Amino acid sequence: MTADRALLAADPELAPLWQAIHDRLSAGSTPADIATVTVPGLAPGAVAALKSWLDTSAQRRRGRTRVPHTDRGVKVPLHPLLDALGLTADTLQSLVEDAVGRTVVNRRHGRLAAAELRQELAFYAQEQLPHLPRLRARLTSGADEESVPEMRRLIDALASVTRHLPHAPPRTLAKIAHDHAGDPHYFDAVTGPGQRLITALAELAGRPEPTRPDHIRALLAEHGIIADRLSATVLLHRVTALGDGPIDRRLNEATTPVALNLLDLTHIPPRLAPHPLTVVENPSVIEAAMECASPQPMACTSGQLRAVDHALLQLAVDQGVPLRYAGDLDAAGLHIASTVQQTYGARLVAMDTALVRAAGDQPSAIPLGPLPSSCDPALAAQLQATGRVLYQEHDAVLTRLLDPASSQPEAWYPAPGQVGE
Repeated sequence: MTADRALLAADPELAPLWQAIHDRLSAGSTPADIATVTVPGLAPGAVAALKSWLDTSAQRRRGRTRVPHTDRGVKVPLHPLLDALGLTADTLQSLVEDAVGRTVVNRRHGRLAAAELRQELAFYAQEQLPHLPRLRARLTSGADEESVPEMRRLIDALASVTRHLPHAPPRTLAKIAHDHAGDPHYFDAVTGPGQRLITALAELAGRPEPTRPDHIRALLAEHGIIADRLSATVLLHRVTALGDGPIDRRLNEATTPVALNLLDLTHIPPRLAPHPLTVVENPSVIEAAMECASPQPMACTSGQLRAVDHALLQLAVDQGVPLRYAGDLDAAGLHIASTVQQTYGARLVAMDTALVRAAGDQPSAIPLGPLPSSCDPALAAQLQATGRVLYQEHDAVLTRLLDPASSQPEAWYPAPGQVGE
């Protein structure tokens, strides 16, 4: 018989058969290679049709069939089926493409081509980055046709940057990126090329990749690369300094908050008086402190832990300044607070269950979301009961932070066994 190809392709009961054949062709098989195809989920009507085309009368009388059921599906002999339908191996691909609605793309050829591209890229990386074997493996493992040109550019840039280390005199990261990649922002991001540069320098230094911003900048500085140390700032208010340097004088003479950048804190750092320093997450708290003329020393990290923030916290620890930290009661704020507490020994303030209770039933309109595992269980339970974030702009938080009593020495440290203030 010669079957109507259009009817075969349009028959919904035969769709699983054509899909199974399409899959085999896409995996790299040719029609001549396929002896049988196993089809899961084939409808009884399709099985009956196959038996009518393939089984002889004698087979039917003896209860035998050429399309037996197996644990994986119905097993169909392909070439007898083509003969029975009056089709050829040459027309099979167009039939299944019409039935499935997608062109057969030989994935085996694609895999081979991708493997060849990766091999060529690996050879190129070996030539350009012989001193960075671990980085080479990471760069070439996932390369494909679309990513190869950009990956070659990255390899060239890293080879150029790392060829003569350390850079002398030191140059900014933007200048390095401009001179070696043609784009001053090429190494800016903490992912992509920027992260690969850190990976390369850590491998050359023989130590793990740093993750803290201040450690990353220290690694860059060791190799004569200056990361941005001017634009990011931390705010200090009512902070007294004991030295006679220019930053000390700025702090002592200021009547409004002083913005210090990374250069201020590392190149000519002030000598801070040993008064407890309250570090907050949001500049609005500093505004509130100014409004109520709070005398307590305060600093603001603007809701992040950047290199400049780490530099201030470490400077305080090195100079024996007691640290208090207060942040928003949300996932990000609690995570930052835990980092500051664990890394710098800061006391957490205005971040406890009593504060949540004081806020009542109007903490904010923002849903709480998941909390970090580092959150105190009692505090987590109290926050989850409200289901909303408690921000530092809430009156309950500001009252706790800026109450004049909190500036008394005995108020800086909680009683034994007390969590927070």
